[in-house]
Parts: sequence; structure tokens; C-alpha cells
Amino acid sequence: MISVHELHKHFGGSRAVDGTSLELKKGAITGLVGPNGAGKTTLFNVIAGVHNPTSGRVMMEGEDITGLAPHELFAKGILRTFQVAHEFPSMTVRENLMMVPDGQSGETLWNAWVNRARIHQEEATLLKKADEVLDFLTVSHLKDEKAGNLSGGQKKLLELGRTMMVDAKMVFLDEVGAGVNRTLLNTIGDAIIRLNQERGYTFCLIEHDMDFIKRLCDPVIVMAEGKLLAQGSAAEIMQNEAVIEAYLGTGLKQKKKGPKA
Repeated sequence: MISVHELHKHFGGSRAVDGTSLELKKGAITGLVGPNGAGKTTLFNVIAGVHNPTSGRVMMEGEDITGLAPHELFAKGILRTFQVAHEFPSMTVRENLMMVPDGQSGETLWNAWVNRARIHQEEATLLKKADEVLDFLTVSHLKDEKAGNLSGGQKKLLELGRTMMVDAKMVFLDEVGAGVNRTLLNTIGDAIIRLNQERGYTFCLIEHDMDFIKRLCDPVIVMAEGKLLAQGSAAEIMQNEAVIEAYLGTGLKQKKKGPKA
């Protein structure tokens, strides 16, 4: 689905992404992990058009999408969520979902004057889809709640629901588990798995909760200091000495030997 070739993103003298190349397979749920400052979110931001790369290329199904703006990538089915949810707090949950699709007739003043019937039909269609999304996520009871009143986990579910309003192809999830209780995290995980298996969504997610990563992700990609460090199954990654070194500052061999006398 997505191929990254020798990607660099520098901020002054800091190399946040330093020559990273990787592939995100179509139909997979890929985990992206690494210690703080590894470059994970910057990589997301470059792929999703938030930042232009210093150099390198990003390809989507063979098409060069390097440097395209977020709204252009949105039109191609690439969406991303953020560690801190970006909801419209004074609008209801249902209204937040209905705001997502682009190009709605009601967005222009002319149509508001002369094409009211079309606007009403579109709104009815969006309302139906929003209710289907809320039912899928098992949060229909929150449809009329102001989004600003939701818990952190409920806001993450709303973010996921917004990707469903446009039938996204590729979804980047940035720390979906941050600040979320275990029950809601399981609900979010169930929804991601169902979207992947039943609707063919491709996911890449940044996450620090390795239990969550093990449950959902294959493969798992590890970054450190802006570079690709390792890739494999969650079990392989957790036994990889270079990964343990990057996270803990000590490898398996040294741990097995114990401290020197």
C-alpha cells in the first residue's frame, strides 16, 4: 500500500527521520514502535502530508505522493488520527461524524439557496451512515452527547469512526491507547480488527502498549534515532537484542551474564 524510500526529515541539525525505507503491506495491521524520540510521529507526519520531507520518496500503490497536502491525501483514502483527539467539542458525536465527508453540497452558499432538496438528501444519507458507524463501534448511546464531554477513550473511538465515514484505504493511528482504560482499549482493538478483516482497511499504528501491539499487529517495525532498527512479528521483536538495547540500554547477552564482579 505504502512504500517509503530513503526518507529524511531534518529540523535544523536534528535528523528526526534519517534515511528510513519501509513498506506497509496492503491489508495488514502494522505496528510502529520505538523509544521516545525515535522519529515515529515525524515519519507519520511526512507520509500524511503534515511535513514535507527533506529528501526521499513516499509511494502509494505505485503512485508518487511525496509532498502532497493532507487534503489531497484524504481524497486518496489516506487518513491519520492524533495522540490528542481533534474533535469539535461543542457538536454532538453524530454531528462530528457527519462533518467528515468532503465536497458536501451545503458547503457552498449557492447550493444553500437553490439546491436545498439535494442538501436534505445528502444529510439524510450522512445521518444514516453516521448511525451505522456508531452502531459498529457500539457507542450508539453517545450519538447526541457533546463530543467535548467524552472520555479520552471515547474520543479515540470517535476518531476511528471518522475514518469510517469516508471508507479510508490507509489509516495511521498515533498512540490510540494513550490515556485509554483497558476496557475501552479492548473495544478499540476489536473495531480495528473488524475494520481490517471485514472492510479491508490497512492500518499502521504507533503504540507503546506492547500487549496491544501483540494482539493486533503483524508485522511490527521498530525505529530508533530516525532509522529502521528491526522488523518482524511481535514475538521476534521482543526477543531482538538490538531492540532491547534501544529501549533499555542493555542487551540480552549482558542481562544473562549479570553484572561483573
